[in-house]
Amino acid sequence: METNDISVFVLQNSVIEWARDHRVHHKFSETDADPHNAKRGFFFAHVGWLLCRKHPEVKSKGKGIDMSDLHADPLLDFQDRYYLMVMPLLCFILPTIAPMYLWNETFLNAFCVNIFRYCFTLHITWLVNSAAHLYGQKPYDKYINPAENLTVAILALGEGWHNYHHTFPWDYKTSELGKYSVNFSAAFIDFFAKIGWAYELKTVPEEMIQKRVLRTGDGTHEVWGWGDKDQPIEDYNEAIITHKKQY
Repeated sequence: METNDISVFVLQNSVIEWARDHRVHHKFSETDADPHNAKRGFFFAHVGWLLCRKHPEVKSKGKGIDMSDLHADPLLDFQDRYYLMVMPLLCFILPTIAPMYLWNETFLNAFCVNIFRYCFTLHITWLVNSAAHLYGQKPYDKYINPAENLTVAILALGEGWHNYHHTFPWDYKTSELGKYSVNFSAAFIDFFAKIGWAYELKTVPEEMIQKRVLRTGDGTHEVWGWGDKDQPIEDYNEAIITHKKQY
């Protein structure tokens, strides 16, 4: 799931514009072409990139990203065209009016709570770009910045399993095996897949994950029993040696 379905509710630009930045971020991760390059520090990756002009490389590389698939979707194309009109209604007006009408809230209370909701959601989202790119384990690829961050995964409804997401960016779950306890986004998509509203979901074969973990992981992966007290560390080391000889 690459597009940000709630972008209109938290003023994060249209789905198409958000997806373009996300695709550039993945293709040129941690370089000057990355819109929120984490190598420039926590603050820049978190919010600083929105407070300054984009690096020339971001603009240059962004122009070469193919967005035709999203523009072909009439709903997404409509939202992109009329974003500046739709966004204020869904992000600020309706969330303020609804509590006043349904629960007799005062305007001040409804407005302030909505602003808090808006700011809180933004910072949770930004943690995926900052904390999840700087802190955590790297069971799939220890050579990249993105990491598995449980705290971010909980706060961002499953978007904190970032080492997996950057290693296998085409997996709709953005994590292995769903991890529904801390991946509500994957559970949400799976629910709609069961009723036919979500389809052609891409995922990664377990064999491919295992090979990648053995080849580039940092040794923290546990799915195949690694770290089990009944399985000596020598078995893990032998598995790595055997894998390297085979590949």
